[in-house]
Amino acid sequence: MERDQAVTYKTNGQINIILNNQSKEKFDEKDKASSFDLKIPKVEGKHIILKEIENEMSSLVGMNEMKRMIKEIYAWIFINKKREEQGLKVGKQALHMMFKGNPGTGKTTVARLVGKLFFQMNVLSKGHLIEAERADLVGEYIGHTAQKTRDLIKKSLGGILFIDEAYSLARGGEKDFGKEAIDTLVKHMEDKQHDFVLILAGYPREMDNFLSLNPGLLSRFPLVVDFPDYSVEDLIEIANRMMSEREYRFNDEAAVKLKEHLMAVKVMTHPSKFSNGRYVRNIIEKSIRSQAMRLLLTDRYNREDLLTIKGQDLDLSDEKK
Repeated sequence: MERDQAVTYKTNGQINIILNNQSKEKFDEKDKASSFDLKIPKVEGKHIILKEIENEMSSLVGMNEMKRMIKEIYAWIFINKKREEQGLKVGKQALHMMFKGNPGTGKTTVARLVGKLFFQMNVLSKGHLIEAERADLVGEYIGHTAQKTRDLIKKSLGGILFIDEAYSLARGGEKDFGKEAIDTLVKHMEDKQHDFVLILAGYPREMDNFLSLNPGLLSRFPLVVDFPDYSVEDLIEIANRMMSEREYRFNDEAAVKLKEHLMAVKVMTHPSKFSNGRYVRNIIEKSIRSQAMRLLLTDRYNREDLLTIKGQDLDLSDEKK
């Protein structure tokens, strides 16, 4: 999908959101105040919870449509409370989600923010995040899988159960115990749909194939969110933010070297093999260690030296993607 095609659309009752940092310019032309502002009135003492979440989301690069979706969910919960105060019917909606994206595109980070928002809005009683993968759900004999899955759901009650690489549950076919895990999840999604939120996550192509093998599954996820890969510009912004948080900065040589490397690796690496933000984080952590060794050997510890990452500190030759 081209990165300039940021859209929100509905199919079969699902809200499908294409996150897109490159849509920011078009979005800002419509609303210069904020790239994800829904014009909620800034009334003193109101919407404090939303403001806190917005402040946390502002640290995320791109994801404008996700930020907008979070605000829409907040608005729906808030208005439901106002309807309840007036004795009107309050709609109940399951908030299970599906995140589709390559490694390092922010899926787990967003899941944590969702849990925090839902806890603060009293949608979830705890708001904690339980991360799981196939091995945490699938057992070794008949009946074992269902019990493991039920135990995991029990731990998740009041919060979010986040299952990464969810498509792996369908890899073994009909006779694989992964199908038992899926069936158990589906049952509890219905029975306990307001007691926990299930988020299935994984690579886009594999998740689409997973859904094709389980045609009844998609309808159970009201929110389907795509996390596109970051552009080189996005990755540079992520790098600069990480550096700033750690109180470091690149000199000009290092900045050019990093950009040229990211441009090359994006061209040479298959999207599913590139870990996006995680890749950048690994580079930064490695460069900080290299800088520390350089300063130790040169015995230079003034403020400027301690702050600066130089080109020679960026050893990118064997960096894992």
